[in-house]
Amino acid sequence: MTKKQLEDYLWGAANILRGMIDAADFKQYIFPLLFFKRISDVWEEEYQQALEESGGDLNYAEFSEQHRFQIPKGCRWKDVRKKPVDVGKALQNALRKIENANFDLFHDIFGDAQWTNKKRLSDEKLLDLIEHFSQMNLSVKNVPHDIMGEGYEYLIKKFADDSGHTAAEFYTNRTVVKLMTMITDPQPGESVYDPTCGSGGILLNSALHLKEQKKEYRTLKLYGQELNLITSAIARMNMFMHNVDVFEIWQGDTLDNPQLLEDDELRKFDVIMANPPYSVKRWNQSKFMNDPFGRNIWGTPPQGCADYAFQQHIIKSLKPDTGRCVVLWPHGVLFRDAESDIRKKMIEEDKVDAVIGLGKNLFYNSSMESCLLVCRMRKPKDRKGKIIFINAVNEIKLERAFAWLEQSNIKRIISSYRSFKEEDGFSKVVTIKEVLENAGNLSIPLYVKITNESQQESMKVILKELKKSHQSINDSMEKLFNKLREVGIEK
Repeated sequence: MTKKQLEDYLWGAANILRGMIDAADFKQYIFPLLFFKRISDVWEEEYQQALEESGGDLNYAEFSEQHRFQIPKGCRWKDVRKKPVDVGKALQNALRKIENANFDLFHDIFGDAQWTNKKRLSDEKLLDLIEHFSQMNLSVKNVPHDIMGEGYEYLIKKFADDSGHTAAEFYTNRTVVKLMTMITDPQPGESVYDPTCGSGGILLNSALHLKEQKKEYRTLKLYGQELNLITSAIARMNMFMHNVDVFEIWQGDTLDNPQLLEDDELRKFDVIMANPPYSVKRWNQSKFMNDPFGRNIWGTPPQGCADYAFQQHIIKSLKPDTGRCVVLWPHGVLFRDAESDIRKKMIEEDKVDAVIGLGKNLFYNSSMESCLLVCRMRKPKDRKGKIIFINAVNEIKLERAFAWLEQSNIKRIISSYRSFKEEDGFSKVVTIKEVLENAGNLSIPLYVKITNESQQESMKVILKELKKSHQSINDSMEKLFNKLREVGIEK
């Protein structure tokens, strides 16, 4: 199956639900059904292979050793497909039995959709969905792991586009994720953690990063926690769809109840990358004030904004020698007065390695500008006591309300970050002493002064986009006039 065929097939399933279920809830039904179909087809594929190997021995083909996971009798896709009535009940029973038979792998992976609520999803509509998924064979031979993974990512993005502001909980701009991964540069055998992992895209990109470099990606250990139950389930499904085996994704509130522990302390990781929910107002500030895990290392953030609670959780979760992190934030974390004492202490301890300003519209469904805060637990000798500020606000491709980083944008930002060299109007290396003299304000314009040359470059980009837009309008008008002539209406 080609990538395009798979994408059309997957989106066709979502369109069956349109009008009956809110677009924001599509993921509760489509992802579990897709995962059920995939594992059923993979199990059948393994069964047929075992039959061939054993010369038709049925018992041998069903042995658990022949399968990556177990599907109990009566719980396969074809069994549910036979049910003409009470389809939701049959499906729900099959999914729960599969979870129980593979508890370590699949506990709660199918989420909590109301399959038996016929007012929400009738037998007829559910049968339509099942028949749609039955049209194609999702075995590994027919849909290899890389194609399946790409199709799954496509569906995540389509749901994000379709569901509006709710998308931010499980989708981060993939070109920004690519930049974040290149900054932290995970290596084979290292551990990577995302405390607010959404659908797991940041974690998966670590493995893809190594795969692109032809390095051993299967020894990478991936860890995540996600508040939303269905989104955390989607993240785990995402790992399986990409054929990633070594991972732990936990569900729960990272600030209130962190799940990744070791000897009753926070587990430590080599790399942390995150796009936390910003400016969270409803969080347990009083509990954090006396945090049992010692995460209030520089103080307790204000009740109205939990940003530095997440930032301190991240720092506390890094290994003391190799630990490094990059976090996507709105610019407010760089200069807000309410958190200035916390920010100063972070700077004084020489944890801040780089501050990178990005352009607008890179936060999903938000026009605000974003920034990357890069920290290291132990900096290289030539970077100690210094911070590089990079103003990459113009390193962006923007079309209408959509923005992304092109390869040339990523290359320029990464080159500046790694070289640790100054460039007029783009980057500046500043001592910690100078930043503290500015009351710990990390606002990029304080340090990277816009030059006439950079202003001219910015204007060139804007003019180029205007000319492109103008040409597009002219082309569209010409096509319209041609159509009018064809039907006998002169210009």
